Amino acid sequence: MEKDTQELKVFFKEKNIQYVKVAITDIDGVLRGKYMHVDKFLNSTETGFGFCDVIFGWDSADNLYEFKPTEGEELFTGWHTGYPDQTVSVILDSKRKIPFENNILLYLSELKEGEVCPRKTLKTTLKFLESIGFKGKSSLEYEFFLFRETPHTVRDKDFRNLDSFTPGMFGYSLLRNSVHSDLYLEILEMCSSMDFPLESLHAETGPGVLEAAITVDETLRSADKAVLFKTFMKVLAQRKHLMATFMAKWSEKYPGQSGHIHCSLVDLQNRPVFSNEQTGEMSEVMVHFLGGLQKYMKEFSALVAPTVNSYRRLTIGAWAPVNMTWGKENRTTGFRVILGKPSAQRIENRLPGADANPYLALSATFAAGFLGIKEKIEPTKPTYGGAYFVDTEDRYKVPVSLLEAAKLFKRSKAARSIWGNKFVDHFSSTRVWEYEQYIKKKPIFEKDSLKVPNWELKRYFEII
Repeated sequence: MEKDTQELKVFFKEKNIQYVKVAITDIDGVLRGKYMHVDKFLNSTETGFGFCDVIFGWDSADNLYEFKPTEGEELFTGWHTGYPDQTVSVILDSKRKIPFENNILLYLSELKEGEVCPRKTLKTTLKFLESIGFKGKSSLEYEFFLFRETPHTVRDKDFRNLDSFTPGMFGYSLLRNSVHSDLYLEILEMCSSMDFPLESLHAETGPGVLEAAITVDETLRSADKAVLFKTFMKVLAQRKHLMATFMAKWSEKYPGQSGHIHCSLVDLQNRPVFSNEQTGEMSEVMVHFLGGLQKYMKEFSALVAPTVNSYRRLTIGAWAPVNMTWGKENRTTGFRVILGKPSAQRIENRLPGADANPYLALSATFAAGFLGIKEKIEPTKPTYGGAYFVDTEDRYKVPVSLLEAAKLFKRSKAARSIWGNKFVDHFSSTRVWEYEQYIKKKPIFEKDSLKVPNWELKRYFEII
């Protein structure tokens, strides 16, 4: 570490860098950060630096959690602790140069100790996998809507009658990406320069909606790249007087926005293990990983669908799953099996929305797969054709609300065995809080409406 610090000191001096930007991901997947003078930063590379732990004690609207612990629970932070600083460790190999900030570098960070840190949660999950001889590989793909709006205009319009970047339904449009090639190329260039390159970028079906697939990587780096992509896609858009939203469903008129996870495993020598060498079909490891997804993703649903709005996306006929079925190349199921050469054979977890915290969504996916392998869980028979009306048992149905998902997670013995009581109690309490805030504000006349309430738009449109 001392050598790294000395090398950084020389580097900063040569490049005349005076300040860097540091950031940590909160429980909702939002990057929180600040500028820091290089002298303080260099000291922090060895000892860490202090960051107010309120970022784990408030919701995405910066409202302080006021829930009370039940007997035996311990809240991570609150008025009872005085919201002290927690020690944060810099992730030195996360360095990125911000292309539109002159001579400013960005570093990700994580809590040095503390079970509520999402990045540490994913690291815990991956250690369980490593204990049985595997490492995770993953990539995330995001759908997001673009608008010719600003943070001021969307609020002035009360989030209604917004001006979409492009009109109409025109998926995979060569016309759209050619007319607007300057923006597309700027997105691609930014992603490459900041080390979260895209495998593909195209227009999706819907006014102003794009889909971006981030290239595959080792899972912790994959999560870092996803968090950075979501944040800096919004930054780039707003710098161009546009707005990008990643909320799960901003309008009842259009399908929701996904954050699908493509996942596979390699052994500790980086050899793919999802393919049967003789048949090219699923290996036993892949089969059991799939079985674990089917068995455990319902009780882990709050990690992949963490907002009230998430459950508006998970509806019949809207390109999102409503159950834990699986099928080969079947985009109506919860888990799409993609066969191919060993390095590309994978499972697509189609449950997560674009609003999910990437660290926690990946934690849920790989923890479920780990348990499937450990317990040798056999999946159900594959689903052929539409999965929306398949008669499934309740244990395979997607929760109908955030409240149901939060209660399932709180009761989950499997979740506590992986992430510990403190994380499960804290996260489930934050999700119950989120649901209760919605119930308090939601007008009675909207309770049975398909219309996305303004409360959800105000809360999630920009920040999530």
